[in-house]
Amino acid sequence: MRFPRPKSLSSLMLTGFALVSAPLLLAVVIGAAKVRDLSEESASLVRTGVEATHYSQQLFQQIASMERGAKLYQVLNDPALLQVYRDSRERLLVTLNNIEGVADDPLRQTHIQALRGGLRRLDAALLSLTPASPEVMREGLEAVAPMWQAAFELSNATGEQIETGLSRMQASTAETEQYLLWLSAGLILLTAVLVGVFTFVLMRPIRQIDNAISQLGKGTFSKPIAVRGPSDLENLGRQLEWLRMRLLELAQERNRFLRHMSHELKTPLANIREGTELLMDGAVGELDSAQREVTTILRDNSIKLQQLIENLLSFSAWQARHAGLEVSEFRLRPLVKSVLETHQLTLLAQRLHLELKVQDIELRADRAKLKLILDNLLSNALKYSPRGGTIYIHAKADDDLLVLDVGDTGPGISVDERSAIFQAFYSGRTPVAGHLKGTGIGLSVVNEFVQAHGGSVEIVDGVFPGAHFRVRVPLAPALEGTTV
Repeated sequence: MRFPRPKSLSSLMLTGFALVSAPLLLAVVIGAAKVRDLSEESASLVRTGVEATHYSQQLFQQIASMERGAKLYQVLNDPALLQVYRDSRERLLVTLNNIEGVADDPLRQTHIQALRGGLRRLDAALLSLTPASPEVMREGLEAVAPMWQAAFELSNATGEQIETGLSRMQASTAETEQYLLWLSAGLILLTAVLVGVFTFVLMRPIRQIDNAISQLGKGTFSKPIAVRGPSDLENLGRQLEWLRMRLLELAQERNRFLRHMSHELKTPLANIREGTELLMDGAVGELDSAQREVTTILRDNSIKLQQLIENLLSFSAWQARHAGLEVSEFRLRPLVKSVLETHQLTLLAQRLHLELKVQDIELRADRAKLKLILDNLLSNALKYSPRGGTIYIHAKADDDLLVLDVGDTGPGISVDERSAIFQAFYSGRTPVAGHLKGTGIGLSVVNEFVQAHGGSVEIVDGVFPGAHFRVRVPLAPALEGTTV
């Protein structure tokens, strides 16, 4: 059986409030009923005690009045005094009837019957049709003493009955208090469970929305967004899914544009490089020193432009998740040497010093991508280093990691730029020493390729005068989807 889900967040909150409040209201109702029962029992006991006390006082007064009338009649033999006895006798019978109506235990009934028996003996002596002899009168008056005894015992029995009722009420009060305590504990626990359930039900779609927004903010568009909950939150989830699809389309269009632009640039660039190589080889005649210098500048910048285009292609392919790792075994020093050779002219032209401390480590990684990582970091250092500065390249093995440090003596990286320099197409605000402004994707490619190897890249302070990038990658990463 499926319960209907609330149509909106407000209805879900109202439903949760109602269900959470229900146990507390139930506790209040049950507690009020128990208190009412105790109140009624207490009122009944008080009423019974007051009536019993009143009847006992009447009983003693009427026995005393009846005894006094009988004794006066015995002495004076005055009919008017006999009427006093009769009046007291009638009132005594009424009192006994009242006591008998509330006396529900055998002991008090026994005492009442003893009083009635004594009254009959006294009636036989005083109310007979013929005048009683003095002996009969004396015997009748002797019945008054047992009546007093029975009256006292009846009063004591009534007091004991009231004490028993008080004890019973105290026990009932303690039992009710214990019952309400356990009931309150159980209902509070139930309320806490209901609060937890509704908090989970309410927070689950909110967490889903929060995770979806975080994914969109990180640029992760591959996972569909689905929000389950109230209809208005589900509608918001569908809007986020539409936004994800739109952002995915824009990212794909951007990557297609980058690929097309890069491929379109490659053809004229290849012609430029081919022309400069022909000039360098003397295909159109020997070049003098000035011409050769200009031709060398053209060739070097065409190589630089080719590297930038390759960065664009690599970044585009990686963003589209079309780039895999081609893992192979190689040594680090030859790789560093090949990268330095491509930048040898720049190092000489800017009269830069090179501090090289590289252990000859054997790696198992994607050689081309690791070369591109080092090339981009070195290009960044060359771009920001002043003329006559120093470039630092240190590499060592630390347990199962390769630790690669690339630094310079440039202006460094400001704190407010550090969170953005690894983003695609971000160019720093610090003026560069070279003539070409970067595309803003070199460090982004570095970050992507380092993460593809299961490593990390960070900015370190206090070791080198300028910027200092530290790369950590596993010496032999265990990666899925790689090719060897």
